[in-house]
Amino acid sequence: MPDVKPWLTAANRKELSQLLGKVNLHLLYKASVQGFGADVFHAKCDSQGPTLTVGYNKAGYIFGGYTSEDFDTYGCEVKDNKAFLFRLSAKKAGGTPKKFAVNQGAVAIRNHLSYGPNFGGILHFLFKGKAVVLQLKHPLSYNLYEGDLSGCDVDAVECEVYRVQELRAPWRNVTWTTKRRQELLEFVSGYKPYDSSATKVRVLLVGPVGGGKSSFINSVNSNFRGHVTNRVVIGSGPTSTTTMYSTYTFRGGKGDTSAPLILCDTMGLAEDTESGMHSDDLISIIKGHVPNKYRFNPTCPIQADTNGYIKSATIGVQIHCVAYVIDASKLTMLSPEMKKKIHAIQSQINQLEIPQIVLLTKVDKECPLVANDLEMVYRSDLISNKVTEIGQQLGIPISCIIPVKNYWSDHELDYATDVLILSALVQILRYADDYFENLHAAC
Repeated sequence: MPDVKPWLTAANRKELSQLLGKVNLHLLYKASVQGFGADVFHAKCDSQGPTLTVGYNKAGYIFGGYTSEDFDTYGCEVKDNKAFLFRLSAKKAGGTPKKFAVNQGAVAIRNHLSYGPNFGGILHFLFKGKAVVLQLKHPLSYNLYEGDLSGCDVDAVECEVYRVQELRAPWRNVTWTTKRRQELLEFVSGYKPYDSSATKVRVLLVGPVGGGKSSFINSVNSNFRGHVTNRVVIGSGPTSTTTMYSTYTFRGGKGDTSAPLILCDTMGLAEDTESGMHSDDLISIIKGHVPNKYRFNPTCPIQADTNGYIKSATIGVQIHCVAYVIDASKLTMLSPEMKKKIHAIQSQINQLEIPQIVLLTKVDKECPLVANDLEMVYRSDLISNKVTEIGQQLGIPISCIIPVKNYWSDHELDYATDVLILSALVQILRYADDYFENLHAAC
């Protein structure tokens, strides 16, 4: 149900991962939306494989049960040694959930047409017109007391059932720790370009309007400053907020040495020829002819006689890597017109042998699994498909396509967000070194 919002929060899901491991929870049924009738439950949830049933009561308790067996309407008692009941840490986020495993060989669930999830005759959902009923019988299928699950409050206000899907193995290995974040930051801060004539690596950000170029710059700056920043103005309209060529360096504080990295921001690309960045201006930037703060004219690219034009550009002011910034959350990431425009730019960049990568932004908006837990980005089939799609559209190897999440609405830093951003910077610096090495080899 993509248009129905689950009640489970990201904190709830992290607790459940302690019980279930790394899984995807797909919402099948929500009683407050579809009704508390057993018939609707069976229509939505029968023969779905492993499921998690979650109840919410007025006292704030979140509790339920898991079974690896199918629900059905045949009135049979089902044994399932993997089944368990649980209670999350109520109103305290980030706590430890309680787990009550089924007694081995006991009845785990009871299926019947007239009621919903029934865990061993102890915990019933949607039973005889009531949302939840707890009735302890002996011998017990699960060892617990009535208050262990719901605090003795069986007045449920919601019941949700999720299909539990095992996640694929990650298609790219990432270490998700604060320690790894610090290691990546130190690598970027201490990097020295392969070519001694270039003290910093210059990276040109290119992409359609709204792709997230400016947000990426703010996100990089946030990593160095240690808090979320809004250094670059960000817009949300159909036209580019950026109207001039701007270069950005980064430092941790006022007295710190700036990092060996310069991100170069440009106007967004537009499908028509009367707005957005002119492709000739991009090539002039790459060759080092465009001065900082040059204001673009979409209909008239910079010329050799333009005021401020840099005629003799050194390696230090040229671009060493191009990063295409693409919004993953759009139904069609690149229209035919945009793809044609980028291909025309690519052909010229390829002749200059400049390395090219893709920053795939807004992955949390594209995939609900990633929105709930960013660490799932490399387990997500949706993101994997998007990476393959953009790789085919642009003819760029998958190894050069890097999913990221920018800081947009956050007020505090998040280590997983930072790990993705800093990992992208590390790859950019490595590709820039390859470029410098090729330049030396050609001499």
